Amino acid sequence: MIDHVKTAPSVSVQYGATGASKKSNELGMRAMQERAYQMRGEQYLLIKSPPASGKSRALMFIALDKLANQGLQQAIIVVPERSIGASFKDTPLSRHGFWADWTVAPQWNLCNAPGADDPQVAKGKVAAVRAFLESHDKVLVCTHATFRFAVDEMGVEAFDDRLIAVDEFHHVSANPDNKLGAHLRAFMARDRVHVVAMTGSYFRGDAEAVLMPEDEARFETVTYTYYEQLNGYDYLKSLDIGYYFYSGRYIDAISEVLDPDRKTIVHIPNVNARESLGDKVREAEDVMQALGTWKGTDPATGFQLVERSDGRVLKVADLVDDDGARRDRVIGSLKNPAHADDRDHVDIILALGMAKEGFDWIWCEHALTVGYRSSLTEIVQIIGRATRDAPGKAKAQFTNLIAEPDASEETVNEAVNDTLKAIAASLLMEQVLAPKFTFTPKASGRKEGFDYGESGYEDGKTNVGFNEATGQFHMEISGLVPPKSDEAKRICERDINEVLAAFVQDRQTVERGVFDEETPAEDLTQLKMGRIVADKYPELSDEDREAVRQHAVAAIAMTQQGKKNAPAHEPGDEPKANTALIDGVRRYVTDVKELEIDLIDRINPFQTARAILAKSMDEGTLKEVAAIIAKKRINLTYEEARMLAERAVRFKQERGRLPSITSTDAWERQMAEGVAFLQRKAAANG
Repeated sequence: MIDHVKTAPSVSVQYGATGASKKSNELGMRAMQERAYQMRGEQYLLIKSPPASGKSRALMFIALDKLANQGLQQAIIVVPERSIGASFKDTPLSRHGFWADWTVAPQWNLCNAPGADDPQVAKGKVAAVRAFLESHDKVLVCTHATFRFAVDEMGVEAFDDRLIAVDEFHHVSANPDNKLGAHLRAFMARDRVHVVAMTGSYFRGDAEAVLMPEDEARFETVTYTYYEQLNGYDYLKSLDIGYYFYSGRYIDAISEVLDPDRKTIVHIPNVNARESLGDKVREAEDVMQALGTWKGTDPATGFQLVERSDGRVLKVADLVDDDGARRDRVIGSLKNPAHADDRDHVDIILALGMAKEGFDWIWCEHALTVGYRSSLTEIVQIIGRATRDAPGKAKAQFTNLIAEPDASEETVNEAVNDTLKAIAASLLMEQVLAPKFTFTPKASGRKEGFDYGESGYEDGKTNVGFNEATGQFHMEISGLVPPKSDEAKRICERDINEVLAAFVQDRQTVERGVFDEETPAEDLTQLKMGRIVADKYPELSDEDREAVRQHAVAAIAMTQQGKKNAPAHEPGDEPKANTALIDGVRRYVTDVKELEIDLIDRINPFQTARAILAKSMDEGTLKEVAAIIAKKRINLTYEEARMLAERAVRFKQERGRLPSITSTDAWERQMAEGVAFLQRKAAANG
């Protein structure tokens, strides 16, 4: 190891490799698909499941049932780019036990047309969508762009009584400027379509909300975690995650982390990123030079041929070069189904913005990303490129090579640890990016460490401050009733989102538009919110209930004001100082910083640099992360918890173990929550 590379925590996640996730039932459904199919009758269904878990086929099963048994006329599958459209090609499901096959007439797979994800070409596809809607055929596949233009031109009513299935759902946003998100809200307001949304990285707060709470509350959710998926693989047994810091140019350090013996996707930095050297083509050439000596281009595949010092020739697919003809030949070679099972077809893939979501190369062992990625969604999508199961592939790795931050070692260590916790929680499909609000009466004074200056909001009655170090917001409100009991304080600090969730799940509340630009009506914020608080927390005093109600209303007001004052954000914006890692981690507030898990084992001196060594995160540790997150969500009365704990005792007598808080069985999970609630109560009381 050379002294210009610093090694940050490398997390190793071990899995049992039981093969269970790949086993099929009598209908040919794998574990995740069976779980999703059980929810096929829901009008609005959200499937959160990792890459390679079978979301595309799960949708086929669900769509066929909706067309045959639920009265829907047609199914429209919407994907972000045309390469992903191949996932919905004709599939003989009956061969494996299902009662029908999945077929898409060639003229209705609009992703197969050259350039179908180009905006101008997509506009031209609107006529094809219209023709499909007027036909008796059942399935259409198109890009997000094509679908947006079609809805713009024909209106949401043209799609009545049809299934709209949105793949890579994190492309949807609650931002009014996000057309796909706006169309989705219009469809749900009209309430005449069914929606199936699918994603491997559903994170609110990753730049902005995917769905507003009232819309999300209408979806039934199927969650299948990375842990469940990888634990059921035949071959892949571990996932390693490592952060490496360098000084100077990344090209001078990349040979230390790029192993030519491992099948690797290398994502070079965005041209606007600090790590970029300003010439993406030259950077790709320099990466190839670090691998060996260039020997030419394979005329059949377009792959670059690079000879190593031992004489072996590496086949490198260069997706950075944006020459249309050359890149199309490379992409065609990578997608060629004749080579899908050929491990030796390609060795290294170089990319900039491609080869992320939906890119399927099962042999990829190492995803190496240069430059800090502020989007946790993007990180998890990149990790997904390496987590396919394949013969002989026992280990997958994600490496992030980052310019050394302009911050103290302690700050960097904490940021990396929080990042690792965020990734670990994300692999469990947990939400980790929600901001945290705290509220106090204005008379109590401003909190130390919060900035109430230009970034604050002042109207004489309300004052908002932001703590840049923690990412927390503090709102001072005149006349705010403070909570008195410890339980009320806990609810105000930790469970406000639970109160809001109950509030927006009521259809009348949604129809009244609580989260629109206007101030919520008093009969909703006072009467309805008051009733919800009373129902959820009957043990609280009247004064504490009023405190909880006011804190919940304050959270709504904060959300509204944030929407009005949110600054415009331009893609590619980078901080002037090299603090991107630290700034990005500040968004992992609610569910990560409060997780009492330290993944850093020790820090050792290493020449002029340092090595940060992480604890091994095995199966037990990942379950511990899930359990800690689950415990923080528990919202029970004392009597409910005691009843559940009594059932848990009988459960242990019958099965010889206590119920698990991470169980997939809802009743077992509730019993475990009751035990955890009482344990927390006992600890709080000393």
